[in-house]
Parts: sequence; C-alpha cells; structure tokens
Amino acid sequence: MADDANGPVYYVISDLHIGGDEQLAKVDFLDELLEFLERLETTDEDAELLINGDAFGLWEFTEIDGLAKFDVLTETYPELFEQLRATGESIPITLLPGNHDSELAAYDEYVERLAEYNVDLVQAESITRPVGDRTIWFEHGHQQDPNNRFEDFGNPYETPLGYFYNTQVTSRAGQLSERGRYNWLKDVQAVTPTERVPHWLLSKYFYREMNPVLRYAILPFLLLFNISVVLAVLAGLDVAGIWTMPVETVDAILAQLGLVGEAVHFVLVVNAMVAGVILLVGIPVYFILRDVGETVDRFGISETDLTVDPDEPYKNAAREVFADRPETAVFCYGHTHRPTMNEVDGRLLVNTGTWLKRLHRRDVVAGVLPPVFYPSYQLCVVRITAAPEGVVVEYEEIEKQSPSADEITRTERLLTLGREPRTELPDRSIVTDGTPESVFNAGE
Repeated sequence: MADDANGPVYYVISDLHIGGDEQLAKVDFLDELLEFLERLETTDEDAELLINGDAFGLWEFTEIDGLAKFDVLTETYPELFEQLRATGESIPITLLPGNHDSELAAYDEYVERLAEYNVDLVQAESITRPVGDRTIWFEHGHQQDPNNRFEDFGNPYETPLGYFYNTQVTSRAGQLSERGRYNWLKDVQAVTPTERVPHWLLSKYFYREMNPVLRYAILPFLLLFNISVVLAVLAGLDVAGIWTMPVETVDAILAQLGLVGEAVHFVLVVNAMVAGVILLVGIPVYFILRDVGETVDRFGISETDLTVDPDEPYKNAAREVFADRPETAVFCYGHTHRPTMNEVDGRLLVNTGTWLKRLHRRDVVAGVLPPVFYPSYQLCVVRITAAPEGVVVEYEEIEKQSPSADEITRTERLLTLGREPRTELPDRSIVTDGTPESVFNAGE
C-alpha cells in the first residue's frame, strides 16, 4: 500500500444497486460489504469513503414512490445502515447519486435522512477531492450515456430511456424470477451490454428451462449442424454434377462403428436435409432483412444503440476535464460495471466496477448452440492517495465466494471447455506529480 503521509486516502466503490422489487432485494455481497465497512471503522488512516453512484436501486422499486423507498431500504437492511452509522463516526462517507438512485438528488429530505446514518449525500453529478497538489474528479458516468443522461438532474419527473428499461424489464424480472426452474431471471441486471439480453434469455431457456428430454434429443443435431451445412452444399454440388460426393467411402467408415455409426449417419442425413432447406430459405430472407435494415437507417428510425460505448465517451469526457482543470490527475467513474484503468493525456481514467454479479459471454466450441454466460463476482475497491512519487491508484479485490456451481450446468461447462472467463483487476498505477504532461507509469 502507498504511504498516506501526504494527504487523505480515498476509498471508492460504486454500483451496489441495493434494493428493488421482490427478488432484486437480495444482496449477495452484504456480508462482504459489512466487513469492509467494519474495517474502515477501525482504520488509523486519514480516510474518506466515496460511493460513486448507484448505491441503491431506487429505479427498481415500481410499487412505491418518493421517500417511502428509503423507508423500505432501512427496514430491509438495518444492519447495513447501522454499520454506515458506525463507520461514519470514524471517517467521512460521501455519497454521489447515480442514475438508478437519481431520486436522491430530487428530495432534500434524503440529505437529512442519510445524515442520520453519517452519510453525506452530495446532490450533484460530480465532485472533486484534493490529492497532494493535484485533484480527483468523481462522477458516476451516466452523463456520458445518452440513454441515461439527465437534462435536469434532480428533477423527479425526468425519466430517461434507461428508466423505462429498468421498470419494464429489470424490475419485472425480479417479480417473476421465482417462477423459473432455477430462479435465474433476476440476474438480468447483470447482463451488460443490454443488447446481449435476448442472447442471454435464449441461453437460459435452452440450458435451464427447456424440457431436458427435448434438450438432449436435439443437442446432437445442433452440435453437428455446421458439418451438415457443408454436407448440404456438397450434396447440392453433387446434384448439379459439379462434384461427386464419396458416399460409399463415408458409409463404409461409419459402418465399422456399428450402432454408433448408424446413429451418426442418421443425424447427418437429417441435419443435411434441414440445413439445405434453411439455406434455400435463408438466402432470400437475408437479402430482404438487409434491405429492410437499410430502409430503417435511411429514415433514421433507430439512431442510437441501447448501450453506451464502454470506453470512448469517458475518454472524451476525461480529456475535457483534464483540459479545463489541468490540476486533475484522475477521472474516476462507474456506471458501466467494468473495472478498468486507462491512460488519457498522461492522466488516469479509472472505472470502479460493480459489486453485482457479472455475466461473461462465451460461445460454444462447436455447433449452433446458444452461448454460455458464466457468472462471477469481482468486488473491488479503488484506493487513491498521494505518495512521494505521485498520485497512486490501486485496486483491492474483496474476496467473494464464486456463484454456486449449479448456476452453470455440466453441459454448459463441456461446451465451453477451455473458454472459462479469467478476470483480473488492473495493476497499481501512478501519475507523477508536476505538469499536466506528467509521465504515466503503469503496473508498478
């Protein structure tokens, strides 16, 4: 750890998303969060805890309004608020609203209520803090996302596009999740970017909700579908007299395998027939869909994506802050749930990640099966302080037991063998003191 003799130490977390309808009320990391707050309660550092947006999932409450949401939070998580009170007696705790808890900026009563638990709510979209002779810029990051940007932050009646997605999709998923075979639908909030939600739904249906007999009956066909497409093309060339298929040779090889060979032969023949039909139908459908897409683009009906680019908007925002405020060494944000660190104009662009479960998409090794979404936790705290060599930024990973093994089936593991996600946090980095053209040193 860096020496904090040159000034305060800032611990930064974000995107806890605590609260919501029914199944969304479960906080998988509550024990780890309480332990972290207990540790800060006894620290001898000159420390401050900054919660950089989306501490609470106020958007995910759809049946109550206003301060009643805060009442539900304190009643549901009394141990959390009592620990905030205790930690806040030892070190300052500053809370910045995000988009999911933007209502915190809409009612002054929230300032008073949170102050009762020694939490200083700042009703703004950004704040700064000194670090040595430099500063840190903090913002949640929704400002750079056109689907979650507020023109009038703090207006309780302003509802960007992201609000409707959460009330109609995320919250609804929390209400319906228990109806599934394995209570998985609540994890929709862990799917990023949101364009992946349809793929995730298809994946969970196939590997979790589909009747097992049906799933294992069609699995061989789907695994061999790519081979069947090749066979269908070759069969077409054979019919056209362009190329002759070595049918007798293949049959002889399969015959040596007995019943297994007969089963493979049957599957390949049926698959080839299906693949041929799909190819015949798919070619004209492809051109029709492409023409429809070009027409939609010409009329500008869909001009924005559902999600923001994970990096570029924030790099541009950081450049503007660094240009306007040359003393700024670090631009710190959250929102995208990806713990990352990038060098921008000799300074640091830092994302604080999320404490929610994260889902990592992995395509299967063969066939046309749905992708597999591996769950994991990457609970992390960003620590920023001044040291003799400059402004030091480092990640601390909070140990968290991996999601239960039954969240990924044996079939999913087998189909993605060798493709399991391996997550790592960025290395410790330093911005040296001096001019805005400071040298950036990564991984020290």
